[in-house]
Amino acid sequence: MNIRILGTGMAGFGAAYRLRQEGVKSDLYMYDKNAYIGGHTATFETNDGFIFDDGPHISFTDDKRIQDLLADNIDHEYETLKATVNNYWKGYWIKHPAQCNLHGLPSDLIVDVISDFVEAKHKTNGHIVNYKEWLYAKFGKTFAETFPMVYGKKYHTVDAENMDIDWLGPRLYQPDLQEVLKGALEPSTPDVHYVDKFRYPTNHGFAHYLDKFTSLAQIKLNHKVTGIDAKERLIHFNNGTTTDYDELISSIPLPELVTNIINDVPENIVEAGKKLACTSCIIVNIGIDRNDFTEAVWSYFYDTDIIFTRLSFPHLMSPNTVPDGCGSIQAEIYFSDKYRPVDRNPEECIKPVIQDLKKCGLLTEDDNILHTSTLFIKYANVIFDLDRQEALKIVHDYLDDIGIRYCGRYGDWGYLWTDEAFKSGENAAQQVLDNKLSTREI
Repeated sequence: MNIRILGTGMAGFGAAYRLRQEGVKSDLYMYDKNAYIGGHTATFETNDGFIFDDGPHISFTDDKRIQDLLADNIDHEYETLKATVNNYWKGYWIKHPAQCNLHGLPSDLIVDVISDFVEAKHKTNGHIVNYKEWLYAKFGKTFAETFPMVYGKKYHTVDAENMDIDWLGPRLYQPDLQEVLKGALEPSTPDVHYVDKFRYPTNHGFAHYLDKFTSLAQIKLNHKVTGIDAKERLIHFNNGTTTDYDELISSIPLPELVTNIINDVPENIVEAGKKLACTSCIIVNIGIDRNDFTEAVWSYFYDTDIIFTRLSFPHLMSPNTVPDGCGSIQAEIYFSDKYRPVDRNPEECIKPVIQDLKKCGLLTEDDNILHTSTLFIKYANVIFDLDRQEALKIVHDYLDDIGIRYCGRYGDWGYLWTDEAFKSGENAAQQVLDNKLSTREI
């Protein structure tokens, strides 16, 4: 049985792991367009001693099976950290989440937020159809328009009224009135962020979690898929090679898969694929000669005149991500083909990022910047706009019909965390197993 897995990220290795755990003995082949494994969970070590991931990644799963599996993969050498998170708004640093940590903000704003919050709790909202309506109903107009709607536009690139709400889960904490009042009156509040503690590898960055998985399959790097013939069950690569398959598991982004790769896709499927929107992200990495500029592991930025949406600080995840005594910053700037096309080269973002870090007080004119670099992530986060659900069903139904299994953030086209992406790969592998068992081919 020729099983091919496209992608070597968490989802791809989740598929390989499940197949091996269930006793598949045949050769497994995994393919990646890059010269390295990891996909969206890749890690890059610089020549000057800094380590940066492909965007911020942590493991905070409550699933003990996944906890133990990942810990075993790195010989239990990991850091356990408290998720210290804050927000920046117009010169104010606010504990996260802002909705129950209003202390220190302008009194007029606090009064308006609380007044609207109380009013919202006594309104009958009817059927809520978009993110803007949900925010108004849960937090009131003032808070919604001052904080999450502004941040959401920076992060998702789309207005709140054009987003659905099936992505929310625990991401936006919903306090009661007592919590809001206490957070306005008292400088210290209980921690209510959905991430309490998390793990991060002590050495080699987040992708170190994947290293032991490489023994599960034969991995072919520098193999970008250029065509899939689902009828003949053939995969074509940009290096001129071709391979056949009995079963195919893909973590390739769905729009790429149905608009550029699979042969002879019906036009309605292509059009549905084009409606699936995703952000792209320019990452700016900064290394400096000190590490005392923040206690937050990551920070959110609401101001529209600040170029970055979120910062993370790798040196706080593990001291081994930086040279001794140094600190590091990773800034995220979001775009999307559908709503905010990329309008600059990644390198052009370095200077404004440094300027805004100084504006926020995280850097000073006296800081010695030791490292700068950039990454461009074409597929960063799925945009949960109002086109997504219908288009996604059309694409998934088509892939089901032609027997291509999909997995991962860009195969499921969802907001998947590390453990969820791994399990998504396992689920795709289980579909392969179930299919073969039903046809008595195993």
